Amino acid sequence: MSSTAIPHRSWWSRFLQAIYLPAIFRGMAITLRHLLARKVTEQYPEERWQLPQGYRGFPELVQDDNGVERCVACGLCEIACPAYAIYIKPGEYPDPNVKDRFPVEFNIDMGRCIVCGYCEEACPVDAIRMSNRYELVSGNLADLIFKKDLLLDDFDNLEVPHIWEERQRDASERRANTLRPMFVPSDK
Repeated sequence: MSSTAIPHRSWWSRFLQAIYLPAIFRGMAITLRHLLARKVTEQYPEERWQLPQGYRGFPELVQDDNGVERCVACGLCEIACPAYAIYIKPGEYPDPNVKDRFPVEFNIDMGRCIVCGYCEEACPVDAIRMSNRYELVSGNLADLIFKKDLLLDDFDNLEVPHIWEERQRDASERRANTLRPMFVPSDK
């Protein structure tokens, strides 16, 4: 008759395990290792993030070499968008020798866009692609609707609006208005 021996732990080992000391020391060791590791900090506005290959930023429209937009207003990107962020209003192109249709309106609501890239995959003429632009600052939801003119522009040439000064000014005005005394003692 063979019996399998169960490893016997001493009362001291069971006691330390019961009060979680080994787990605490392991956690402290991990914390100490991270504390002593080399820090990697980027000074964001001054130092830009190096984008990896294949990064998906905001969608943008593509033009041909002759300046004609490639979009034929088929609406496949609008259908493929899971967030329903794309709106296209098709129209007839003035010169039927160039192409039949073009988007009279092409809007992308960037407040709803999830930057998934389905619109780029669905486009049969490669008229929409994901740019390397990732900064999106706005104090108003209406400013987050990118219209066709903005989508055709080169995003690298656009200025990012800095609204932080405006927000700080508004906050200081609110603070000044709320710090006034609620009760003004009379001179009587």
